[in-house]
Amino acid sequence: MNYKKVLDINKALSNQTRLDILKWLKDPEGNFPPHKELGHFRDGVCGQHIKDKSGLSQPTISHYLSGMHKAGLLITTRHGKWTYFKRNEEVIKQYLETLNNQL
Repeated sequence: MNYKKVLDINKALSNQTRLDILKWLKDPEGNFPPHKELGHFRDGVCGQHIKDKSGLSQPTISHYLSGMHKAGLLITTRHGKWTYFKRNEEVIKQYLETLNNQL
């Protein structure tokens, strides 16, 4: 992973709520209710549930999730009008390895 990508990820994780979101998504079953229509977490967690858990406004959470997605930390899946978010474990692994090997 190049340094620009590392810096993009650092920026995407630059506040407590964004770090919390990544932590919550590591254990979606333990942190969120399943979506009524899907009943599973294979495609991630509905953005509405993330908003509700964070207690922040919809525009703020959308901005956070968008930034994390653009940095490669999240994978999105659409089901109708709902967007689901899950961790991109491969990018997270590469990020941590790069930090470990370069710093």
